[in-house]
Amino acid sequence: MCGIFGILIKPQAKVSKRSIEDLVKRLAILSESRGKDSSGIAFRNEIEQTIHVIKGDIPIRELLKRDEFKYQLKNSIEAFNHGKGFCAFGHARLVTNGSQLKEANNQPVIKDGIIIIHNGIIVNVDKLWLQHPDLKRNYLIDTEIIPALIRKELEQENDLIDSCNLAFMDIEGTYSIAAMFQDLDQFALATNNGSLYYLSNDEDIILFASETYYLQKVRNEVNSHIFNRKNETRQVQANNGLIINLKTLKISYFSTTQLESKNNKIVLSQSYKLCKHLLNNKSSKNEVIIDPTIYINRSKENHLFNLLEYNLAAIKKLKRCTKCLLPETFPFIEYDAKGVCNYCNRYNKKNQTNKIEELKEIVNPFRGNGNKPDCIVPFSGGRDSSFSLHIIKNELKLNPISYTYDWGMVTDLARRNIARVCGKLGIENIVVSADIRRKRHYIKLNIEAWLKKPQLGMIPLFMSGDKAFHFYMAQLQKRTGISLNIWGENFLEKTDFKVGFAGIPPEFNKNRIYSLSKRNSVSMAYFLAKSVLNNPTYLNSSLIDNLKAQYSRSFLRKTDYFNFYDYYIWDEKIINNTLKSEYDWEHAIDTRSTWRIGDGTSAFYNYIYYTVAGFSEFDTFRSNQIREGMIDRNSALDLVEKENFPRYETLRWYFEIIGVDFESVIKKVNSIEKLYLLEQKY
Repeated sequence: MCGIFGILIKPQAKVSKRSIEDLVKRLAILSESRGKDSSGIAFRNEIEQTIHVIKGDIPIRELLKRDEFKYQLKNSIEAFNHGKGFCAFGHARLVTNGSQLKEANNQPVIKDGIIIIHNGIIVNVDKLWLQHPDLKRNYLIDTEIIPALIRKELEQENDLIDSCNLAFMDIEGTYSIAAMFQDLDQFALATNNGSLYYLSNDEDIILFASETYYLQKVRNEVNSHIFNRKNETRQVQANNGLIINLKTLKISYFSTTQLESKNNKIVLSQSYKLCKHLLNNKSSKNEVIIDPTIYINRSKENHLFNLLEYNLAAIKKLKRCTKCLLPETFPFIEYDAKGVCNYCNRYNKKNQTNKIEELKEIVNPFRGNGNKPDCIVPFSGGRDSSFSLHIIKNELKLNPISYTYDWGMVTDLARRNIARVCGKLGIENIVVSADIRRKRHYIKLNIEAWLKKPQLGMIPLFMSGDKAFHFYMAQLQKRTGISLNIWGENFLEKTDFKVGFAGIPPEFNKNRIYSLSKRNSVSMAYFLAKSVLNNPTYLNSSLIDNLKAQYSRSFLRKTDYFNFYDYYIWDEKIINNTLKSEYDWEHAIDTRSTWRIGDGTSAFYNYIYYTVAGFSEFDTFRSNQIREGMIDRNSALDLVEKENFPRYETLRWYFEIIGVDFESVIKKVNSIEKLYLLEQKY
């Protein structure tokens, strides 16, 4: 989830002051792509016998400009120039649990004389604290449990390796950690999903980072004499770790799944004095909120909850297809003499045969050797991408890297499910984090502009910030050298109505559910341009981001791209049962559905579609299931009545984090003329 990085240099190594400065700053800036909510860095000064921790609710790029950072970097380099070692490690945070406005929740986390940075999410953190009532919990952040457990084991006179193993064995979720100790000349690196790499010249310097790409860039850009061509980046494999002696840089390797039982006596160093330097964001104090469960107590907000419309009685009067569920308000719909719609009549069944053997043949040329990653799997944390990752790893026997683009609408529920799956499968998760504050501001601007002149065809603009996903996917292919990418797109999710409301006719035989023909892409661009001219409020600071989104979605070329569910039969019951039994996959608090539960925007746009047009994505999804013979029409009708019920908690969270008023937005949506009332009138 986050970016962690560090530099360890042996005393009296031949590394220049300029090289050290460049290494620290370059690694920090590269790591920022994984998190911009907050940041921190720690320096160990062997002359002063101090450890200085600098952190705050600012991006790492901003931290590097602060005087506190410059001063401590200078002091640590001075100590190195006097024959001492150099040690600095840092963190670029993407907020999960624990507000970034509380300094204790930002990293490095300090607990019981251990300074630690952590990439990942521990999903059983509350359970672990209950299992260890002798340990005191001070913070909300999940990372705190790790140093607490390690110190507990160290106090039982276990050596450092066994102490780490005993701490890690009961952790569920994902972790990649780096830890320094006030009273030990040892440094620990460990991971359970492989999201940790290191680079050494096998003599006097070690760098580490969350992605191999960062280390390769630094090796090629910064003072090349430090490393030679033989110095390749190495991955800390899943469920493995390193203990590094800070005096000699000698590495001891260990597996985190078994005790070493060497009973090596712990050699304490002189205890280092800990100094904290807390930095604040001078321009903003907006808290990053990621969890809709904070609004679970509806009784306190009845005045807001009761604003939500659910016009089931009026919507039930709509004429619908006699085979599927599509109503007369659906764009471009036509019914034949039997009342069957053109979407049913033009439909070709897809989910009839399991073609997993065919997919195995397709991916065989891409297979890597040993543990080398050989494919990229886009991973939202949703049910379909979670299940596809499960099969890709366990049945296709590939070594995937999962990729997540976090643009600010990924809920903590989705992040926890990502951690559950990647942690258990031992799969690296590469996260590209947008500037979340900025992205959320753009969403606010787009919604405010839309509310001036509501058009159903412009609703996809709310999701435009997500479309950079495709751009960064292409960048990731270049960075990793992995061309094969397997998507978990479910063809049942095809929603022609979204562009249909923009005047774009359906493409019945397209291969990709979200793709548009070149002609329709141009038509869509024309519709957007016309709408913007008719509503100049859209001409705001989000415009460039919106244009980039349209390019990434419609025109960016995709290579070696396969859809998992083109080859594997989609079965909702099997998918849900597998995710629950294998990964204890988490469900949302405000819906029975397991679809669209990790994305904050879907609750809003589906509310608009249902309130104004009398149907939503759930109607199209269940209609496609009917056409495939997966479900009968009566069961589908019963399901959509439940699934279309407004998701209050998610809506409340969504409006809060983008900064718009719940009451005014809902009242405006409710006032839009209802398409189903117009149909019934005439």
